[in-house]
Amino acid sequence: MREKYILLVLILGLNGCATDQVNAEETTSLANHKIIIEEDVLTAETNMPVVNPVTSSQKTLDEKIGSMFMVGFLGTSAPKNSQICRDIRDYNLAGVILFDMNPVKHSQPKNISSKNQVAKLTQELQACSKDGKLLISVDQEGGKVQRLKSKYGFYGKFPKAKDVSKMSDAKVKAHYNKMGAELSSVGINYNLAPDVDLAINKRNYVIYKLGRSFGANPKTVVKYSEIFMDAMHNNGVLTALKHFPGHGSSLGDTHKGFVDVTKLWKPIELEPYRMLAQTAVIDTVMVAHVFNKKLDAKYPATLSAKTVNGKLRQEFGFDGVVITDDLQMGAIQNKYGLKNTLKLAINAGNDILLFGNQLSVKSMVKTSTLINTVKSLLKSGEVSLADIEKSNSRLERLKEKL
Repeated sequence: MREKYILLVLILGLNGCATDQVNAEETTSLANHKIIIEEDVLTAETNMPVVNPVTSSQKTLDEKIGSMFMVGFLGTSAPKNSQICRDIRDYNLAGVILFDMNPVKHSQPKNISSKNQVAKLTQELQACSKDGKLLISVDQEGGKVQRLKSKYGFYGKFPKAKDVSKMSDAKVKAHYNKMGAELSSVGINYNLAPDVDLAINKRNYVIYKLGRSFGANPKTVVKYSEIFMDAMHNNGVLTALKHFPGHGSSLGDTHKGFVDVTKLWKPIELEPYRMLAQTAVIDTVMVAHVFNKKLDAKYPATLSAKTVNGKLRQEFGFDGVVITDDLQMGAIQNKYGLKNTLKLAINAGNDILLFGNQLSVKSMVKTSTLINTVKSLLKSGEVSLADIEKSNSRLERLKEKL
């Protein structure tokens, strides 16, 4: 962006500038009596300001902590005075997650009611952000897991992974490019998919019976996952491999409670991650809440430094963004308090902590509570600022792809 040099005597004239001109940066130099102003540049497509990324060194402590959170919220719009807009602006949140089902008023939509509404909502959300690169996410796999449904005016008929694996490559690419285009058309830039769990347990309900897996062979799963990710990237949408270190062998549902996969889990479930960890196609990895004594005898994967920092980062060499599954799921909510959950999740090596505010009214949490809890952990020395800044740096690198 061009820099304008304006004499100090003109400062008073600047006071009338609208407060919603995002991130015009002002640096006063008394030595040479001038101000440096970086102009906002508007893109023709979005009318959103294109601004310099907010780096970790420029952030306040609240913003550094806030950059580790992705939250869910109630509302089909996000005006400037809304709570979610204030949270995005005040805490520089990493992102938000959108849902169609409303956990409070089931007859009303939570965030998704029509194409035009979602497109307007995402524009409003980005206008609240400092860099215009807020991660706006949904779960859009296909089959049973797709938030953008036909009843809201979307296509809503994307096939489940099990059926995709039986199609020609050309048809698969067409399906997923259509999906990516639809997401992009309404301003969604982060798809929490593909699912790279292996279809190895026929009694598994959450993956196998819902047809969410591309198959039992890691090479097959990787092949279709790469097609999926390429299609999303073609449309400017980021992706998340899930659910590390493998949910395909489980019998339980981590949404509801503690799930121990120790006796059922197989090392082969790690192969899709091992094969993709250091490739350019991978954006982020989502970690599951499954408990596996073979990897960590004490903590479930999301809260396990042995699993995230040890297995995924050090052994597999993945240095990108790691996002937790929803930390309000029963597997975590029922066993760990909020403070302990945040401490363990940060120390495990996760970069984005997901609080969907979706599973029950009782589990909903204010963003300010999350920020203040982490601040107390910093004060007590239970988490380190260096780890938070490292996560911020990974997020900044991720956003460069948008």
